Amino acid sequence: MSMAASHPARPHPASARSRTDGDAAPIDSAPNDAQAVANLLAPLPISPEAIERFGALPGADDEPWDVLLTTMAVDEQSALETLAKRLGIPFELEPRREESAEQFYDRIPAAASRRHQIAGLSRTEHAMVIVTSQPMQPAVFATVEHLLGMPIEIVLSPRAAVGDIINRGYEQKRDLVTEIVEDMPLDESAIERAASSLSGATDLMQLARQTPVIRLVNMILFEALRRRASDVHIQPLENSLVIRFRVDGMLVDAFSPPLSLAPAICSRLKVMAELDIANRHSPQDGQTTVRIGSRKIDIRLSCVPTIYGERLVLRLLDQSQTQLHLDSLGMGQDMQRQLERLISMPNGMVLVTGPTGSGKTTTLYGALERIDHNSRNVMTIEDPVEYHIEGIAQVQVNAKRGVTFASGLRSLLRQDPDVILVGEIRDQETAQLAVQASLTGHLVLATLHTNDAPSAISRLQDIGIEPYLIGSSVLAVLAQRLLRRSVEGNANEYAGRIAIYELMLIDDEIRRLTNAKADARAIREAAVQAGMITMEQDGNDKVTQGLTTELELRRLLA
Repeated sequence: MSMAASHPARPHPASARSRTDGDAAPIDSAPNDAQAVANLLAPLPISPEAIERFGALPGADDEPWDVLLTTMAVDEQSALETLAKRLGIPFELEPRREESAEQFYDRIPAAASRRHQIAGLSRTEHAMVIVTSQPMQPAVFATVEHLLGMPIEIVLSPRAAVGDIINRGYEQKRDLVTEIVEDMPLDESAIERAASSLSGATDLMQLARQTPVIRLVNMILFEALRRRASDVHIQPLENSLVIRFRVDGMLVDAFSPPLSLAPAICSRLKVMAELDIANRHSPQDGQTTVRIGSRKIDIRLSCVPTIYGERLVLRLLDQSQTQLHLDSLGMGQDMQRQLERLISMPNGMVLVTGPTGSGKTTTLYGALERIDHNSRNVMTIEDPVEYHIEGIAQVQVNAKRGVTFASGLRSLLRQDPDVILVGEIRDQETAQLAVQASLTGHLVLATLHTNDAPSAISRLQDIGIEPYLIGSSVLAVLAQRLLRRSVEGNANEYAGRIAIYELMLIDDEIRRLTNAKADARAIREAAVQAGMITMEQDGNDKVTQGLTTELELRRLLA
């Protein structure tokens, strides 16, 4: 089926058949027509002069709405909402597909659906309700009506939401959770079969459903898990495709399949994570789950466009292999006792700091595990929820639905909590809410991105928290890093990781320095004088015990 988009014209109105009798005004025609189209699109910021020049712009024939958005310099959601209100048709930010729309996916080819960003939502007694992010394609709508044999009613929605509906419509939900066979070897023949299978595939969904491609992606995931990788990097370069694994904090090259496989691998992973595989020009994030025998692996996928193609990073989380207990974190006994005392406090704030991937969340979950869930109401706001803990109410950040750290924390405070875990303090509003919660009878556990414990004080001040509030609310700051663990008897190989810590208790001297806006160096000196064991000292102790090496310690703390 060919659905060539026409010049931009009047969008197809809801509950009406496509107009093909000339009532739609091409926006690259005579001046009076340009004025009519400008009036139709008002209050969108497009002038008759811009409309007259529109037909000569690159892409105006193939993607008129996208070109129009660029011309107007407005964001997609606002423009679609404005247009929907102007035309009296629905706009939905997150539309939902019903089973009654099955006829759409039976009769409209997937390639056409993706090409023109149209998807079936539901069927009424007299019409099919479709959703689109491309309103200016009356000829396409007329063709859809012809193929369906019924009128269509149109709902407008952003491209990402439409892409998600398309994925769900053409790919059954049960296929998205992949069962990976144990002991699956990563062999060259699988790569060759996947490459040869691409010759007859032109549609992205078709690529994603090729058996050799599915098998190859499964092999990549299995090999990453076999090597205990925490992340998988899939990066297209100018002349090659590089796949690397992060093992024990270090990136290592895994293998380099043909560059021609990049679109197929990317499409398959996007389908698994329920992302829009037709959108290759803007970043996307998603998640999925795979199983290896009895093991359940959660995968978070991030996709960003680069000059050589889409770069993907997968974060792998093996729920069965993670130890969420303070005793298993490698913390010294004295420090662990201090931390246990802190989390038994009725109110105040305990911060855990460190760079991304330093194990902050695991430490916080270990602390939560020690809290009595029967006598204390424990709640969390996270992005994402990495571990599911029995007896704890966990809230997932969802910016699309208006659930941010700040708004989620505000809602949690209405739930009569005793202990609140804030996945990350990123902005002033979240920080202020966390501080106020800690001052009004709640124990708040949160993470912050700083290099060491004393720097957390300066970071909160930079975010916009008054020094006197910091001194009144913060009980302690725990900073940490992850080092590669030494293999016993072999100083040149590593297996697994071990953490080093420093725990800074907020005493009267540190409160005085905080109120005086002293720098992190002065605060560190006061903390050390008060008995704080620094990360370097903790690391040296673990080097002496043979748990890691001095070279590894210097690499992390240099």
